[in-house]
Formats: sequence, C-alpha cells, structure tokens
Amino acid sequence: MSATERARQGLGLTMAGLLTASMAYALMQTFLIPALPVLQRELHTSTGWVTWTVTAYLLSGCVATPIVSRLGDQYGKKRMMMVSLAVFLLGSVGALAAPNVAVLIAFRAIQGVGGAVFPLSFAIIRDEFPPQKVGVAMGLVSALLGVGGGVGIALSGVIMDHLTWRWLFAVSAMIVALALALVWRFVPESPIRAASRVDVPGAALLSGALVSLLLAFTEGASWGWGSAAVLGLFAASAALFAAWGAVEMRVAQPMVDMRMLSRRPVLFTNITALVSGFALYMTWVILPLFFQLPRGLPPDLAKFADYGFGTTVTMAGVWILPTSSAVLLGGPMAGLIGRRYGTRIPLVAGMLMVAAGATGIALFHGSAAQVAGAFALCGLGIGFAFAVMPKLIVDSVEPSETAVANGMNTVIRVVGGVIGAQVGAVLLAAGAVDGGRVPGESGFVHAFWVSAAGGVLGAITAAMVAPRRRRRARARAAAPSLAAE
Repeated sequence: MSATERARQGLGLTMAGLLTASMAYALMQTFLIPALPVLQRELHTSTGWVTWTVTAYLLSGCVATPIVSRLGDQYGKKRMMMVSLAVFLLGSVGALAAPNVAVLIAFRAIQGVGGAVFPLSFAIIRDEFPPQKVGVAMGLVSALLGVGGGVGIALSGVIMDHLTWRWLFAVSAMIVALALALVWRFVPESPIRAASRVDVPGAALLSGALVSLLLAFTEGASWGWGSAAVLGLFAASAALFAAWGAVEMRVAQPMVDMRMLSRRPVLFTNITALVSGFALYMTWVILPLFFQLPRGLPPDLAKFADYGFGTTVTMAGVWILPTSSAVLLGGPMAGLIGRRYGTRIPLVAGMLMVAAGATGIALFHGSAAQVAGAFALCGLGIGFAFAVMPKLIVDSVEPSETAVANGMNTVIRVVGGVIGAQVGAVLLAAGAVDGGRVPGESGFVHAFWVSAAGGVLGAITAAMVAPRRRRRARARAAAPSLAAE
C-alpha cells in the first residue's frame, strides 16, 4: 500500500469516527418525541414533566457545547471529544435503567454534554484534513445534525411499535460506545492549542443566559407567555447576556472573544444559523402530527380534522425520511459547490430552497407524497446551509478559535430550533377548533408560511456574509494597481 493510499485510509477512518460521534448526538434530539406518551403512562407522570426529558437534553447541550469547545481549543480536541462521549455514554446507560421520571431527566441532562462533538469535529477536520477536502468533510458532519432528527423519529417509531422505551437508550449507548472506540483508535490529537485559562465568570453568565432563554421558550405555552415567571426569565436572560458581553470584553482571556463574534462573516453566518434552525424546526416538529391526524381522535372530534393522512407514528417517520436523505445529499454537494464558487452561494441557495419547500407544503398538502416531496426540498436546502456554515466560520477565525466559534454557531442553531418549535406550537393553538381541542388546518398552514418567511429572511442574511479570505484576496489584487497609481 502506497503512502497516499495509507493517508487516504487514515482520513477515512478518522471521518468514520467523527460521523459516528455526530450521529449519536443528532439521533437523540428527536429519539424520545414519539415515545413521550408511553413514558408518561409507564412512569406515572404528567405531560409537563415528561416533556422535560427533551428540554433537559437541549438545555444541557446548549450550556455544555461552548464550554467544552473552549476546553478543546485549550487542552486538545480529541481529548475533550472522548470526555464528551464518555459522559454521553454514562447518561445513556443511566437513562436506560431510570426508575422514575426525575432520574430520567437527570440522565438526559448528562447526555446533552455530547452536543460538543459537532464543533470539536469541525475543529479536528480543519486541523487534520487537506484544504481541498475540508469543505466536503464539514458538509457531511454538519448534515448529520439535520439527518439525525428525521432518522430519530422514524427509528423511534419502529422501536416503540415492537419493543419498550428502554431500548431507545440501549441503542443510544451502543452507538456512543462505538463512536468512543473509533475516536480513541483513529482520530489524531491536534497539536494546535489556545494558550489561556478557563473563563469561569464568562461560562457561568453564558450558561445562565441560555438556560433562562430556553426555559422561557420551552415552558411559555404551559406557564403562560404573559406570566410573571416567563417574563422574568426573558428579562433575566437579557440581563445575563448583557453582563456576559461586558465581562468577555474586559477579561484578558475570554471564553468567547466578542470581537471574533462581531466579524461580519461570523456575525451574519450566526444570524443565518438562528433563522435556519427556526425555519426548519417550525415545520419539522409539527409535520408528524399533520401526517397522523385524524388518527387517534375520538369520532366526535375526528370530523373537525378534515385534513392529514391518518398514518401511524412509524409511517409518519417514514414519510419524513426522504428529507433526511436530502439533507445528507445536500451536505457534500454544498461543500463541492462552495469549493468552486465560494461558500456564500450555497448558503443563500439553501435558504431559498427552505423557503420554496415550506411554501410548497403551505400551498399543496392534499397528499402525503406532495408534503414529503416539498419537505425533501427543505431538507436539501438545510443540507446546503448547515454544510457551509462551519466552513464560513473556520475561514474567518484563527485555528485556536475554531472549536469555540463553531460551538457558538451550533448553540445558536439549537436556540433557533427551540424558538421555531414553540412558535409553531403557538400557531397551532391559535388555529385550533372545537374549543381548542383539535388543531385546525389553518394553524398548520400559517406555521408553514412563517417557515417560508424564515427561509427568505435567512437568504437575505446569508447574502450579507462576506468571507474574510475573499476580501483579503481582493485587497491583495488591488494593491499592485494602487501602487502603480
């Protein structure tokens, strides 16, 4: 075997480890959603408490991702990825044996630490892969964030139809254990380090701000959007974000360099990430219900749901699977296009595809095939957008900032998704009929239109991204002519 073949094989094995680690986390974003009614019944708990099995995972992931990413920049990306996966595995095993909902929620929060695998993967790719392969490799990893959501719903439906909910965590534990072994064996440790100490005040303030914000959005519907608790959480989040920004501007070695976040490519890529997460999850979270209605409704209420396709949970997931395939296809395609024409073009195109797909669902939803086809277009767009965001970020920051910069981008995407899911729920409630007991078709249609508007807004913000390397290249090209003058 030649040296070139050995190098190619080594990159392939490294990629296998990173993809397995990323898929493990992405699956668990939606893995529990079809199982929530069963969990509520078997653990003898309320709807509010069982919902926290999803909320705790998202909250923990948002808090842990920037912190672990920064530690990766300081102490080694592979080392912190293995720590993150080991904690994730502990959470999976603990959740598998959870005797009650409180213990399950606690171990779901522990699982959420695995969210750091995405930014750490991007940083490892930047450090270890040849420049011509970076875009496609990042596209594949980033696409899994969208693929995992769809596959998670479909696979969960199959498991719940034939096994018990504990098998969800058994499958999770097996995938995480495989990822841990692959990363340990085949992923090299990067020599690039950020020489700094842990910014404890910055980490604490950012954690508090994210927890307050996400808690307000996830509990707004049940607590009341105008309640003192929800308004207080929003106010606390704003105050904590302001304090975090002030602290990060003053400390010598901040956890997140605010000047880095304010650079035009990073700023507008992050804004696009927020909007893309919003637009995707606005539709993704409500579509399974749209496919299943009027199935499960009593006869006296089914007459109010004269839309939908009456599928099972499993078949709803199957109809959404083409979207996951489209996301996976879009990732490497966008990487190739970005390498040839620049990364801003596939980002704009991706957001326009999201807008077109959501518009298609809003206008044409008379058959399951119509909806699945239009949502697959959304998936292709998300594959494009998610794939090029990490490349735009790494091209605009120093190598020692790669993990934390992509960590913030990942967090912002998740925050956008949480907001989109909650706005979708509000629109469904506003369009409900028969005294609010049945979601009306108009509520779904309004949500699809808002998702389409989000796609258009994302295309506008994406068009405002100006990659730093391109600006520098133009400046260098202009220098000789200016000197001649």
